[in-house]
Amino acid sequence: MSVLTRKKPIDQLSEHALSDTGLKRVLGPWSLTAIGLGGIIGVGIFVLTGIAAATQAGPGVLLSFVIAGLASAAAALCYAEFAGMIPVAGSAYTYSYAVLGELLAWIIGWDLLLEYTLVVAVVAIGWSGYLSSVLHELGWTLPTWAQGAPGTGPGHVFDLLAALINLVIAGLLTIGIQWGSRFNSLLVGIKLAIILLVIAIGAFYVNPANWHPFLPFGFNGVVKGAALVFFAVFGYDTLTTAAEEARNPQKDLPRAVIFSLAIALVLYIGMSLVLTGIAPSSSLNNPAPVAKAFSDLGLKWTTVVISIAAVAGITSVLFSFMLAAARIWFAMSRDGLLPRWFAKIHPGFKTPYRPTWIIGVVTAVVAGLTPIAEVAELVNIGTLMAFVIVCASVMVLRVRRPDLERKFRTPLVPLIPLIGIGFSIWLMVSLPAITWLRFITWMVIGLAIYLLYGMRNSILAEGHQDLPSEP
Repeated sequence: MSVLTRKKPIDQLSEHALSDTGLKRVLGPWSLTAIGLGGIIGVGIFVLTGIAAATQAGPGVLLSFVIAGLASAAAALCYAEFAGMIPVAGSAYTYSYAVLGELLAWIIGWDLLLEYTLVVAVVAIGWSGYLSSVLHELGWTLPTWAQGAPGTGPGHVFDLLAALINLVIAGLLTIGIQWGSRFNSLLVGIKLAIILLVIAIGAFYVNPANWHPFLPFGFNGVVKGAALVFFAVFGYDTLTTAAEEARNPQKDLPRAVIFSLAIALVLYIGMSLVLTGIAPSSSLNNPAPVAKAFSDLGLKWTTVVISIAAVAGITSVLFSFMLAAARIWFAMSRDGLLPRWFAKIHPGFKTPYRPTWIIGVVTAVVAGLTPIAEVAELVNIGTLMAFVIVCASVMVLRVRRPDLERKFRTPLVPLIPLIGIGFSIWLMVSLPAITWLRFITWMVIGLAIYLLYGMRNSILAEGHQDLPSEP
């Protein structure tokens, strides 16, 4: 069996998903939805909305969110179909292993491992900066050496807060997914409540005159705005990596994917309407547009409230993406593509503690020592590639295995998957050349590891060659 034809039998995957895999099945529909919302809604709702309105779309930024949301929803519907059919840890990596074969599964798994890990590092740096400013307002200041990575300011040696939060999240994910998910759900609840409060209060100060002209940059500006805000409307894929810790994965995973994206889009659109209604869109191009707009109205107390929501929001993003990275590493190691030592489950906590702590320590070091701009450039491309593969896999499997039971069916196939593929490729092409160069370098390193280790040690190569492959 060649590496191009080695595939995991979908029927066996479905049976395996409902068996005892060693992980604790404790996540219900709200916990899963909260993981998705944690991945989607971060501090960007208080920043990206205003910047996109000021520089690209004006009040028409709400249409930008609608377009970006529809494009992201196309991929979300494809994820939902797979999540109900193959509820196994690993998300897009596992889906591609079952449909497209081992080599492509390795590529997407290796790709997502980098992307999710870098998201954790980037977000931790942003979390540190935001919390530092809040502490400064309260009169608490860290020693100069601990305020940032080298090169970010005079005397800066290490970003202590960024490193510490990653170690704390790794600890939470290790001691148990149930406690970790409760903590995450609490943070998401705080974040959603504050966002709704801000929208509700802002609605009383809306001046409809600020919505004219509605499209100051024309419809082309709306489309450019959609490309900018698209990166604010994915992250729901993180919840599918926790499939083996869901109580009822075939039913709850598809719902959680759709609910998390739908809730996030409603909030983004609501924030867009209020923000562009209380202030001219041209005034929103600043690092904290929502806080500044409310402060200009005389509601300075909202700055504190927004700061609390931002810190809670960023922390939940860290939780979701570190969870996703650790579960993908666990799945790849369990399959033999990486050393199986990493797949050992903690005897007491029943969590994949080894990859969790490695990711926690690595991201703590990267976040502590690296300026954010150098880390952020690589984050987006891998997720978009995963979207392309998942959407394509839905179309392939509809042809190859129309007989499979699907708890959720993506509507309008092949139109919906093609929309997801087209939009993702368009955004990938628009990324800078240096991003592609670094991404290709990472892929070459990954391919070398696969050829030297994974290809020979995978479970399909080591004594399991007789497993039936998908036609």
